[in-house]
Amino acid sequence: MQIKVKLFATLREGREREQTMDVASDITPSDIIKKLNIPLEDVAILFVNGRDGLMDQHLNDGDTLSIFPPVGGG
Repeated sequence: MQIKVKLFATLREGREREQTMDVASDITPSDIIKKLNIPLEDVAILFVNGRDGLMDQHLNDGDTLSIFPPVGGG
């Protein structure tokens, strides 16, 4: 199956901003993050198809996974 992965802010450094990935049918956001060599502690927000996502939820064919780092500022 195919999913689209979008990375934001500092997670884009050294990686593609947006990519389509061929993945197994039992894949989770946590698995994708590991495949992209992103430390789990660098992920603050996950969206699956524009809605809050969970690290261990199963993704479906055609899903879009958006991954955001912690946001700083003041």
